[in-house]
Amino acid sequence: MFKKKNKEAKIKTPRFQTFRDAYKVTKSVKPWIGIALILIFLLVLVVGISLGIIFGHPIYGGFVTIPLAALAAMFFFTRIAGSAAYSSIEGQIGAGASVLMAIRKGWTTTPAVAVNKQQDMVHRSVGRAGIVLTGEGGFAVRQMIQDEKKKAERFAPGVPIIEVFVGDGDGQVPIRKLQKHVAKLPKKLSAHQMREVRARLKAVGGMSLPIPKGPMPKGVKIR
Repeated sequence: MFKKKNKEAKIKTPRFQTFRDAYKVTKSVKPWIGIALILIFLLVLVVGISLGIIFGHPIYGGFVTIPLAALAAMFFFTRIAGSAAYSSIEGQIGAGASVLMAIRKGWTTTPAVAVNKQQDMVHRSVGRAGIVLTGEGGFAVRQMIQDEKKKAERFAPGVPIIEVFVGDGDGQVPIRKLQKHVAKLPKKLSAHQMREVRARLKAVGGMSLPIPKGPMPKGVKIR
C-alpha cells in the first residue's frame, strides 16, 4: 500500500509541476491571468445556476455547471498560456530552436549548426518535407544559410531544402508561427528517404548551445 502511494505521487507530481511552471510563465507575461480565470469560472457557474433556477433545479444546475466552469477556465488558460510561452522566449538566443524541437512528430532538429560572433545562428530540421534551414539573426544569417545549404546538398543531393528566416519583417516567419509553418510544409520524402537523409546528415554534425528553458508550445498547447 505504501509503495502504491509513492507510485501515485510520482505520477501526479510532474503534472502539477508542469501546470505550476506554465502558470508562473503566464503570470509573468499576463499578470491579470489569475483574476481572469476566477471571473470566467464564476461567470459560467452563475449562468448555470440561473438556468437551474429557471427550470426549478438550482442545485442540480450548479452541480452540473461546476465542471463546465472549470473546463471553460482551463480552455482560456491554455490559449493564453500558449501565447505567453512564445512571448517569454521571444528575442532570446536559440528561441527558434526551442520551437522547432517542440515538433515531436516527424521532425528532427539539430540546433545551432552554424553560429557567428554576433550570435546569428542556423538550425537544421529534417522531416518529410525535406531539409529546413532556419535562420535567426541579422543580415549575415542569409550567407550562413547558403553555406549550410551547400553542405547539405553535398551530403544529401537531390533532397528539397527550404530556407526559413525568423522575424517580423517581410519574407520572415514570426516565432509564434514558426512551428505551424514548418509542420504544414508539403511532404516530399517517403519515411525511408527521410531516415536515410537523417543518417547522412549525422556526418555533418552541429554545435551544442544552451536553449531557453520553460514550457514550450506545441501548436497552442503547453507541454
